[in-house]
Amino acid sequence: MISKVILIKGKHQRILSGHPWVYGNQIETVQGIVEPGEIVEVYDGKKFFLGKGYYNEKSQIRIRLLTRQREEEINKDFFKRRITSCWNYRKQLGYIENYRLVFGEADFLPALVIDKFGDLFVIQTLSLGMDRWKTTIATVLEELFSPKGIYERNDVPVRKLEGLTEQKNFLSAPFPTKFEINEDGVKLFVDVENGQKTGFFLDQKENRKALQFISEGANILDCFCYTGSFALFAAKFGARHVLGLDVSESAVAQAKENALLNNFENICEFQTANAFDELPQWVKEKKIFDVIILDPPAFTKNRSGIEAASRGYKEINLRAMKLIRKGGFLVTFSCSHFMEPGVFFEMISQAASNAGKTIRQVAYLSQSKDHPIVWNIEETSYLKGFVLQVL
Repeated sequence: MISKVILIKGKHQRILSGHPWVYGNQIETVQGIVEPGEIVEVYDGKKFFLGKGYYNEKSQIRIRLLTRQREEEINKDFFKRRITSCWNYRKQLGYIENYRLVFGEADFLPALVIDKFGDLFVIQTLSLGMDRWKTTIATVLEELFSPKGIYERNDVPVRKLEGLTEQKNFLSAPFPTKFEINEDGVKLFVDVENGQKTGFFLDQKENRKALQFISEGANILDCFCYTGSFALFAAKFGARHVLGLDVSESAVAQAKENALLNNFENICEFQTANAFDELPQWVKEKKIFDVIILDPPAFTKNRSGIEAASRGYKEINLRAMKLIRKGGFLVTFSCSHFMEPGVFFEMISQAASNAGKTIRQVAYLSQSKDHPIVWNIEETSYLKGFVLQVL
């Protein structure tokens, strides 16, 4: 018999509004003995049914809801229906080859990420409850897509908070984990075993196109370039020269491979360097660029780090603005959920003021449409950016 979890009176409004997380401090009682990862029913203080989800007493997020329908069973057919719905949504928006098939809470499958690279799939199960369904999910992918391979990238520290180990494994017959994809006419190597996240940042798909027109004939600096996707698109759009910087030697090596793959080795140059070290020195040397791209890693993964993160973002943006010729462009991002748009906007404004620059907004950028944002689930919105003209 399924166990029931009763919430403290008044602690259910966020769940009613659509958020799938139940924290331990919201729970009044748990009726029955619940095994970690087991499905439970959730009720408010007046015993009104709120949904079903998986339970883990080791996690601060005690329950993640999977359905609001009492009659809906959580089984293989459930996951097949949900993943099919995710697939249909992406097809409606024109995604065919490389895209995020499942984006966790935004696709109502909490703590599940599935990326599709052609006929290959990469899975992340970031909670104990979802990890228990990993084999079932792989089977569903086999039935729906007949893929050439499935790989799990579960070497993610957040799993430790769920009592899980970090691991990387094949969920299918082994296949070469480094392979080539084609992204809007640009060829790139993807390493799903050793690359960051699942091997490639699919969430910047539309934003790379923002370099069109402003790249033509331009001298461009791409900071935190990783494997060079922004730099390569700048070259495709007619850049005269692109210099990419990243602290990772392996990322820079792959960026150079990608430049060769596209015959852009005479346009794109990549160096292993820390942008925080290089930019202040270049300001002193009065170097000038037409376009600078800033796509740093998340400077904070929690609310307590917002102030320090803001200082880091402000510093790098201020230095970049001083290196851009009058009338040139800054393309700048933050991928931290906790760096809210208003905070990010204010930080950029302060950086411009301190740099003695006037900025004109050309475009506001966000995560690609295969990473949908659900308005009542704030964690689904994380990537924000601007194209700014520096005057």
